[in-house]
Amino acid sequence: MATGTLRSREFISVYLIFLLKPEICSCELFSVSFTRPSDCGVENYFDISSLSCVKCGPNQISSKSGLSCECQTGFKVLGSGGGSVTCQRCPEPTPGVTQDGYGCIRCPGSQGEDGKCQCPTGHVLVERSLDGSPLPEAVCEACSGTEPAFSVPDPKGNRCVRCQDSFINTSQSCLCGSSNTLAGGMCFPPNNLPVPSNTPSIYFAQLGLAVPSAWLSSFLYSSAAACLLFSNRTACQALGNMCVLNMHSLSTLSNDACGLYSNIYRATAAQGNTQGIPYWRVNLPWLYYGEQAGLASRVLQTDPLPVGFSFKGANQNTNMELLAAVYSVQGEFLRWENISRGTLQLCPDTGTRLQAAYAFGTAYKQKCVLSVSDLLAGQSEPLFYDIFLVQHKAPGDRRLIAVPALNLNLQFNGQFVNQASNMNSWYLTRRLVLVDTLTGREKSVSSNPRVIRVAADLKIRFQLVPNTQKGEVYPPLVTVSYSDILISDPAKQTVPVSFSVEYEMDQNEARIKTDIALGVLGGVAVVYSLLKTASWKRRIASPLIDVQTILKFLLFYAGDLANVFFVVTVGTGLYWLIFYKAQQFVFVFLPSPVQEERFVIYVGCAFALKMVQYLHKLLVQLSVDIFFIDWERPRCKASKPGNASGEGKSPVSIWRTYFVANEWNEIQTIRKISPTVQVISVLFFLEVVGFSSLALRDPSSELQRSAEAYTPAYSRILRYGVATATWLCLGLMQVTFFSVFYERFVEDKIRQFVDLCSISNISVLLFSQRCFGYYIHGRSVHGHADTNMEEMNSNLKREAENLCGQRGLLPNSDVQTFQISVTSRLRAQYDRILEPLSRQNGPSRLVDASANPFEQSTKAYHTMNRFLGSVIDHAHREMDYIVKDKLLFETVIGMEFIEPLEQSIFYNDDSHSFADVIFYGNEATLLIFDMLFFCVVDLASQSFVLASVLTYLQQLIFRLVRNSLGRRNLATKTLVDKRFLI
Repeated sequence: MATGTLRSREFISVYLIFLLKPEICSCELFSVSFTRPSDCGVENYFDISSLSCVKCGPNQISSKSGLSCECQTGFKVLGSGGGSVTCQRCPEPTPGVTQDGYGCIRCPGSQGEDGKCQCPTGHVLVERSLDGSPLPEAVCEACSGTEPAFSVPDPKGNRCVRCQDSFINTSQSCLCGSSNTLAGGMCFPPNNLPVPSNTPSIYFAQLGLAVPSAWLSSFLYSSAAACLLFSNRTACQALGNMCVLNMHSLSTLSNDACGLYSNIYRATAAQGNTQGIPYWRVNLPWLYYGEQAGLASRVLQTDPLPVGFSFKGANQNTNMELLAAVYSVQGEFLRWENISRGTLQLCPDTGTRLQAAYAFGTAYKQKCVLSVSDLLAGQSEPLFYDIFLVQHKAPGDRRLIAVPALNLNLQFNGQFVNQASNMNSWYLTRRLVLVDTLTGREKSVSSNPRVIRVAADLKIRFQLVPNTQKGEVYPPLVTVSYSDILISDPAKQTVPVSFSVEYEMDQNEARIKTDIALGVLGGVAVVYSLLKTASWKRRIASPLIDVQTILKFLLFYAGDLANVFFVVTVGTGLYWLIFYKAQQFVFVFLPSPVQEERFVIYVGCAFALKMVQYLHKLLVQLSVDIFFIDWERPRCKASKPGNASGEGKSPVSIWRTYFVANEWNEIQTIRKISPTVQVISVLFFLEVVGFSSLALRDPSSELQRSAEAYTPAYSRILRYGVATATWLCLGLMQVTFFSVFYERFVEDKIRQFVDLCSISNISVLLFSQRCFGYYIHGRSVHGHADTNMEEMNSNLKREAENLCGQRGLLPNSDVQTFQISVTSRLRAQYDRILEPLSRQNGPSRLVDASANPFEQSTKAYHTMNRFLGSVIDHAHREMDYIVKDKLLFETVIGMEFIEPLEQSIFYNDDSHSFADVIFYGNEATLLIFDMLFFCVVDLASQSFVLASVLTYLQQLIFRLVRNSLGRRNLATKTLVDKRFLI
């Protein structure tokens, strides 16, 4: 009862303290200082419970681990408990401390630095009798090294054990003898292998540094000798691993790892081969494909794998099963390992993504940057891999096909022969290592390395058998390149590594076909450009071949050659897109990124040449000569100021001309498609619908991929093929829609402009070349267009009911648009009328200062209007014309056979080809240019979004430029004040 009351009072007191001082309950950060065992020094130990250093007791020092205390030299343990010890100095008669540290004893000989007794070599220390009673004085018992005992002390010196077999076999005792060779704890007869004259070194070629290797110094000669003399398989594997660590390099030296391996390989030729493979010697690891260069082509391109790969169908086979025989650095076989779990991939990733590397046909690429400190911590000893491809011949019957390796760091007599492009100089190898942190250790095997070596770039390459229809490939090749890292600050040092799987085929046939297509079509383009140049010469009425002619030919040829490159590249892209993605049994592989460079150059040429053609057409359009012929004549009289009679003709209104000029200004940049809709729809199908997935370097045709799945890199050829196919299909759909539906049922601005000319009583004359152009006959069948609404509606009604004449230039004809080829005389008169105006823009000495520019412009306008009207009315016999139809062949080649010498020729043109001087008639050029611009940006940035944005901006800029400069040219050539062009 009293106890309960006391506890209640204590509880109340504590409660009141916390209540009165609430800051005691407030949250605090409880922290302790960071201390490591190595920070505690010799006289302190690290207390694992308090995580701090605690001072050792009297006559004690810190243990090697730093986690406890032990007695000083010459002191025995008097008692221990709870983790603490009590030490007492040994008396003078028995100064030695027993091995267990709990007793004192006299030593038969010397004492070690730790105060314990030591025995001579070949003896073991005995401190207790058979029943365990301590002896007053320790005894050193000698181990018998002769027959039949053949014993030596064990590594701890506690008992005698049988000595190593090499001693018994070499000297029939446990002593090696002065005439034999002692290496790596083994005894060998003399003159069997060359003994290294100094410490074996590893040469790191990238650093130009030779590092003495403690590992090679300890085990190189012993492993080689044990392999040669005793056929020790583990030693042979260890020697092979040392050669692998030396990058399989071969030189004139015979006492390095690969030199010793080669000597043993030749010396054991009589023992025969294993597994029926001529390069795999009995008891030795298989390191090389032969001892001389020139065998690579025979290994890699002679016999295909006995298995066919298929992407689709019932026989689908895309699974590659690769196994690796894994060995330790000591030469022990550890396990068979399926490398699809990421064995060869140093970069961390999910299991699904790691396994994607071994799906046949998927171009796999993995890159990352690893910390050197992580490599040192996780790769203390290297592992070695012999890689095999698994062939399933029957259920339960699996065969292993060796996979060769190409080590780019291999040196033959100081030359990196495997870096040559010619495979006849290659030395193919078998075994490989990923990380070597062992051979760069100088002082001891357990010390920190000075240099490490990492497989920075590892690539598995499959090559397709030419003309195969069954998915046959040659044996894969593993190419590995190592990086040498000099250790300075492991925590800050990094190394980039990559792993990839590539698929290749011979592209010579495709390259030859492409070159043939370019050659043939390029020749056709030359002929076609010559025809265009000849047509242009005739249309400008110039018989001489001058620099301007050559320049014009080059401009025409640039456009035609751009079309050639366009056809070839689009055909190439569609070919790879269709045949690679749709193939069942594998018969084509995509060109590698390096092989795609040639294709990218072709696309760049197509774009550059198309740009030249586009700018050329733009300049031609911005320099056309145009004039509006007003047929309206005054028809009413009114009184004039100052006229006594009060009679006069009313002036003809200029507003109809302004209105037609504005309409022409508006249609200068209309197109047969909507550029904005084109860009948005292309981006929608590529990115939202997922057409871009068809450009990935794998055989899958799926449009949507899961986020967890591996996404391979894009093929630039496939990306171009998908983009061009999408762009062209959507463009053709738009052109078809506008031509068939929109222009027929909604609005046709070109035909509306022709109708407007007829209603406005204004004709349009266009000269795209000096003596060639177009004529839109807009003379009203009603005689007048300046009228009120009532009369206008009446006229339109009479025309609809065929109560008046037809609109055509000729009687009883509806043809209003013509291509015209005029005589030089007519063109000279045209230029003569405009000559005063051209002088105004010339040098100041040619300008008449007294002339009023406005009056000159008005006078020139009326003169030109009367002149052209009289020509159309056949008022000038010396500048008369005829109307005829153009021959089909003339239309096809774009050239007139008849040269207008005496009479001009008006060719009937129902197709409204006057649209060639505006954007509307050049839709093909604009569509292809926009598409090539889109594709070039995408190939450079690998971004359809960026390509869409820049293409839209490009279209907007060119449209603004065409509108601005076209309006200026229209005002200049038609003599219409540009202030009225809205």
